[in-house]
Amino acid sequence: MNDARIVVLIGSLLAAACLWASLRMRRRQRLLHDMPTSKTLGVFIGMVELKGTAESEEPLTSHLAHCACVLYVWKVEEHWSRTVTRTDSKGRRTTRRESGWKTVASGGYSIPFYLRDDEGVVLVQPHGAKHELLTVYDETVGDNHPLYYAKGPSDAIAHSDYRRRFTEEAIPLHASVYVVGPARERSDVVAPEIAAQDDAPLFLISLRTEEHVKSSLSRWSWFWWALGLIIAAVPLMITFEPAAHEWQTTPEIAGALLVGYLVIWSAAWIWMVYNSLVGLRERVRQGASLIDVQLKRRHDLIPGLVAAVSALGAHERETQEAVARLRAQLTATPVGAAGTDFAGIAGTLRAVIERYPDLKARSGFSELHAQLVETEQRIALARAYYNDIATQFATRLQIVPDAQVARLGAMRPEPLLAAAHFERAPVVVNFAG
Repeated sequence: MNDARIVVLIGSLLAAACLWASLRMRRRQRLLHDMPTSKTLGVFIGMVELKGTAESEEPLTSHLAHCACVLYVWKVEEHWSRTVTRTDSKGRRTTRRESGWKTVASGGYSIPFYLRDDEGVVLVQPHGAKHELLTVYDETVGDNHPLYYAKGPSDAIAHSDYRRRFTEEAIPLHASVYVVGPARERSDVVAPEIAAQDDAPLFLISLRTEEHVKSSLSRWSWFWWALGLIIAAVPLMITFEPAAHEWQTTPEIAGALLVGYLVIWSAAWIWMVYNSLVGLRERVRQGASLIDVQLKRRHDLIPGLVAAVSALGAHERETQEAVARLRAQLTATPVGAAGTDFAGIAGTLRAVIERYPDLKARSGFSELHAQLVETEQRIALARAYYNDIATQFATRLQIVPDAQVARLGAMRPEPLLAAAHFERAPVVVNFAG
């Protein structure tokens, strides 16, 4: 009976490990489903999903294929083989042939690159991401080939067959890429970038399509689930022969293990769906808070601009309109509240500047104006991100079975923001041909 308990214990642990692997794959798949594919002009802070081409101003040249790229990884493997003779405790000798490949050289390099779509570009910092690359070079040669020593070490490994395999993977220039990862604000310009973060659930740069990535995660999830189910069901196949004094496991114990596996999987699935909806809701709220931060920043800038513009021709209609519009922005309320005013005012100020060129020379006005325009660009980024993620959240709340799970937390969709007149400055980049 002790043996039976050991079998059940081992089966339980293995089934639990398979269940964890299945849920891990499924959680990543849901993360991809939960994120709308953003355009580069709609990227702001938080997890994003993008599709486009890999571009660079100064691309790399790969080590083996010599192709233009933004990232490459290469390795050289050398084949070995040997005959091994062993003698067991009874003096019997056995001989067998062993062989394999050993890595004798490797390397790689990557640079920040731009992902470009039909609306613009966004900078991607590839360090720290999981890469799914394209094989651009794969060749096996003997020691009489020029490549053997030109790209490999001069020394041979033990038991070498003097055959080497050269392989290289890369992200070629202009290749279609699929990127999922955390976005943050760049330090050099008012624009986002995709870069690794310690708390990010996923950072992936793949040359596969979104559909292929999702289907791969789904297949692996079902594979681990089925394997765990089989392991949980193994005790049901064990028979007991009393005369042979063999170990046993009763059908009740085996059945309980199988039912327990299915119950735990169902509970874990509900937990995973609920947590993914909570995470999506929190990203919506984060998007709202980002808008509030930028509205507060603009609110703090306006009094200085009001004072500067008011000093010009108090009876001029243009300046009166500019002052009135500036003062109206002081009443902007937090995002989502009734009466929120998101209207941009940079265009009005620009018209006043053209009429009164002396404004540019006034102390502090140019700096205030530049900060205001920059803030409006940030608001435009935050608003676009909020609408994208809020739309995805609302969609999730209407899909079965997510809708039923969402009722556990009384989740409700968040309102979308109306369009407003904001300007976002393009990122100017001169790409290599």
